[in-house]
Amino acid sequence: MSKPVIAIPMGDASGIGPEIVAKSVAEDEIQKLCYPLVIGNKNVMEQAIAQTSADLSIMTIAHPEEIQDQSDTLYLIHMDNIDIEQLQKGEVQAQCGQAAFDYIDKAVDLTKEERTAALATPPINKEALKAARVPYIGHTEMLGAMAGIDDPLTMFEVHDLRIFFLTRHVSIREAINQMTSDRVYDYLVRCDRALQHLGIENRKIAVAGLNPHSGENGLFGTEEIDEINPGIQRAKKAGIVVEGPVPADSVFYQALNGKYDAVLSLYHDQGHIAAKMTDFEKTISVTNGLPFLRTSVDHGTAFDIAGTGKASAVSMKECIKLAAQYAPYFITNQK
Repeated sequence: MSKPVIAIPMGDASGIGPEIVAKSVAEDEIQKLCYPLVIGNKNVMEQAIAQTSADLSIMTIAHPEEIQDQSDTLYLIHMDNIDIEQLQKGEVQAQCGQAAFDYIDKAVDLTKEERTAALATPPINKEALKAARVPYIGHTEMLGAMAGIDDPLTMFEVHDLRIFFLTRHVSIREAINQMTSDRVYDYLVRCDRALQHLGIENRKIAVAGLNPHSGENGLFGTEEIDEINPGIQRAKKAGIVVEGPVPADSVFYQALNGKYDAVLSLYHDQGHIAAKMTDFEKTISVTNGLPFLRTSVDHGTAFDIAGTGKASAVSMKECIKLAAQYAPYFITNQK
């Protein structure tokens, strides 16, 4: 096909996922860039189309190969796993948690088989997963298990800013404990490889500093001297083009304006604040280190407005666009 097929699991049926998927698929820009293929429940998607007044008709198919270049059509692989009579919008429900997992599982299978080029995911709900006894807390852990990868690499992209994360959901104290020279080196190698897979040539990475002014040569802390800089120097010797540690109060701005292709953030909020202050709605998560490409929105299921048709689809649209943009490079560089 001339355009990539992007697998889009529907998300939690109780949340805004179906609505933002419907709104996004209806956009001419999305239709021109790719063939969106939704994996979900037909009854729920019909409901979402009505709630959002999206100009779409659903065509149920069994295989991605059945997609045709037909506008105003939502191609859907239907899974009969939601009791629409029992569905309560805006509430945690076990059936929705299990169904959300099922959609992702199917989308991953299609992408691993190269029948779809990438997957773009709307939000799922951690409480609903728990209610369904799905043994994963979220997308990253789920996808890692499905791909047999222990530690997938998260990257945020917003406008021209890309951010990787050395540590994720741990306390600041534990994050500092994890900032070893070995980990810094390992992540820089992985970040460079991830950028290469996304088609970024002549890559230049910056490592954010931890302490004010990156420690000011030990005046405000020695973590940069003891662990962070040794990891950077080792990566340089391995051929990685990297600078740092660069003070965190300026490095993200510099990367946004083209000085660096990506920043390695040392802890969760350091990078999240930078990305979301740049543009909250257009901050997209890319999961690297998997044998397939996955992009995701970086917001929740918004139960408070689910079913109203009010949810913004900006993030979901950007998520699908980024998957379509990177898919050709990713597929080529993975082979």
